[in-house]
Amino acid sequence: MRVVTDDERRARLGVRHALAESARVSSPEEAARAVVCLHATEPPSVHLSCWARVDEVAVDDVERALYDTRSLVRQLSMRETLFVFPRELVPAVWGSAAARVAAVHRKRLLKDLDRWGTDDDRHGADWLEAVEKAVLTRLADGVPRSSKQIREEVPEAGGVIVQAPGKSWGGRVAIAPKVLTQLSLDGAVARAGNAGAWHTSRPTWTTTQAWWGEVVPGALTSREGYAELVGRWLWSYGPGTVEDIAWWLGATKSVVRAALDDLGARQVSLEDGSVGWLRADDLDEVAAPEPWVALLPLLDPSVMGWQARAFYLGPHAPQLFDTAGNAGTTVWVDGRVVGAWVQDADDVVQLRLLDEVSPTVHEALAAEALRLTEWLDGQRVFTVYPSPAMEPGALR
Repeated sequence: MRVVTDDERRARLGVRHALAESARVSSPEEAARAVVCLHATEPPSVHLSCWARVDEVAVDDVERALYDTRSLVRQLSMRETLFVFPRELVPAVWGSAAARVAAVHRKRLLKDLDRWGTDDDRHGADWLEAVEKAVLTRLADGVPRSSKQIREEVPEAGGVIVQAPGKSWGGRVAIAPKVLTQLSLDGAVARAGNAGAWHTSRPTWTTTQAWWGEVVPGALTSREGYAELVGRWLWSYGPGTVEDIAWWLGATKSVVRAALDDLGARQVSLEDGSVGWLRADDLDEVAAPEPWVALLPLLDPSVMGWQARAFYLGPHAPQLFDTAGNAGTTVWVDGRVVGAWVQDADDVVQLRLLDEVSPTVHEALAAEALRLTEWLDGQRVFTVYPSPAMEPGALR
């Protein structure tokens, strides 16, 4: 069995994820394909992930791909997380990861409705179906609307769930956002434009038919969809273990094994002795690129791509992830994470290094920090997921 060392895994990461300067790509679409899809939980991360991989990309270039050409599509899917996918990959997602989460979300929503009820005491599968139909009917005119507008214009969706009345953690929860989430997972509605600035999240909604702008492709079968996703993951992130892929997909190991079998994937041995997998057409060694550095945003795919992360994180995971498992900003050197970055009071990007680096590497990192500072041009990027290394006073 071929052995893939940690050095080669780091080389593959730099090349396949378009992080080494020689491997950078020319468009936001290619940046998304390089890592299968972009994390979109925090809106700025989409743009910053593209910035790290595309030479001379502007905010408008990413916005154009998201909202004009619609070649990048926001879709809630794996692990009930929002991602930005290349348009051609969305049918595979609808049939597999999104469908799995959709079933779980619907079951949970019906349970909450049955347990807590609504302010007008209506609930049940038939009632939820009627609400969904009313929302889709309203959106059928193709005019994007915010969740608030839908609540105002669709009486059926204007109610709230009265959750845990009398409890400190309870309260009134609007139904419309939950219904829109369900319809999105089902592939019936799409996130249209953003009513706010690029670094904020104020989504508007429309039907998938209106957003797609042409005949909407059918969802792949679950098995076909998972095979497509696993095949792309193996090219970008491989080699990886069954556990890595199952975690990334939010799926079961049996689903992953079926996909690996369908793909004819090959086993390799990883440096720690575990069994990894590569695509059958990707068994040759990948040579290391030139020395490279990168500054990646919160939840960037390169830091969230595996369950077992020691080969690129080393001992630094507790300082780079919050208690919920969300990755903060990261500073990379040749496939290793050596720290985090933040903006100071003057919006200048500052490095928070956890490892010693050579003067040459430090100079390269400082140049990258300056490049990012100039690109952000005074725009502060806020987050609700700061890692310990990003907290004020850390590493002083």
